[in-house]
Amino acid sequence: MNRFFILFPVLCSLVFTDNVSAQIVQNSSTMKFTGRIQNLGLVEMQGDAVETNLLVRRARLKFEGVAINPKFQYKVELGLTNRDHGSPIPQTQNSARMILDAVVQYEIGVNTHLWFGQTKLPGNRERVISSAKLQFVDRSLLNSNYNIDRDMGLQLHQKFGIGTMKAKAIVSVSQGEGRNITTGNLGGFDYTGRLELLPLGAFTSKGDYFGSDLKREETPKLALGLSYDYHDNASKARGNTGSFLSQTRTLSTIFADMMFKYKGFSVMAEYAIKSSDESPVFADASGLEYHFVTGSALNIQAGYLLQSDWELAARFTSVTPEAVLPQEDVSMYTLGISKYIDGHNLKVQSDFSMILEGDMEQSYLARLQFELSFN
Repeated sequence: MNRFFILFPVLCSLVFTDNVSAQIVQNSSTMKFTGRIQNLGLVEMQGDAVETNLLVRRARLKFEGVAINPKFQYKVELGLTNRDHGSPIPQTQNSARMILDAVVQYEIGVNTHLWFGQTKLPGNRERVISSAKLQFVDRSLLNSNYNIDRDMGLQLHQKFGIGTMKAKAIVSVSQGEGRNITTGNLGGFDYTGRLELLPLGAFTSKGDYFGSDLKREETPKLALGLSYDYHDNASKARGNTGSFLSQTRTLSTIFADMMFKYKGFSVMAEYAIKSSDESPVFADASGLEYHFVTGSALNIQAGYLLQSDWELAARFTSVTPEAVLPQEDVSMYTLGISKYIDGHNLKVQSDFSMILEGDMEQSYLARLQFELSFN
């Protein structure tokens, strides 16, 4: 696997060099600047205990455009809130982790692009959808438990057709330790592949990657996705995220997902399963137990957008940790109401959830969020 990581960028660089040397292009650099804020209020209730919180959930700046040659594109995204950066992980030397994306994309061909840098891996659909374009206030428990998040490395994106059906394939080789790591590589590399099929044609305005049917598709649209991630000797509890542990495990993750939209009605479903090459639980020299996060999860959500741009939505999520882990099964039932004032650029979202975890008393979560994006 490590030999492949060395050969992959060498082969890509040969293609890259041949294409660049074959053309002389005048300077045509451009930059688009956008920003957004999410202000969130929430109430958590379990029995007689009630907790409230008001916070800036996200505040982000994004820069993207063309660099010198039209075939070169770039994206830089910065996170400004405490939720986005500030980390005790030693490999970051306790520095601010404000860089979310820093990636350069090169157009090898009309439908082929090579990416290099730090960005989201081609994992589950819900994770790749921007947090600014979600159907609910935030992502599901499936995502928070098993997603493969961001990493530093190479990605190759290829669009193609299968008869009348559109398709896309992505392969990725990354360092395997997540974003903003400044020293060392304690584990092995991470290898990811994804295949997407659109059997009913392309969505309007790339609607397979934003929540809700804001474009009110005139004909049914369906997207199917399958991802496989092989993380060789992962050194973090969740693979690319979580705390560094004193042992490593090789983790395999499978994601299957779909998106359907038609005349204001939308459905998204995902299934994830993460496993380890050996027991995910181990004890250190003092006898304290630690574990890697493995198990499976299912998320299903649906919504209907009214002509007034109010949307009613419902979501069910079930998380089943591997039996050997010191974690309980969790089920979460969520109802959401959203008002889209200017699509995902200006909206107010609220949701109410009931959470069942093992034998514990059920708990409740109510959230209200205001989102503003500007450019």
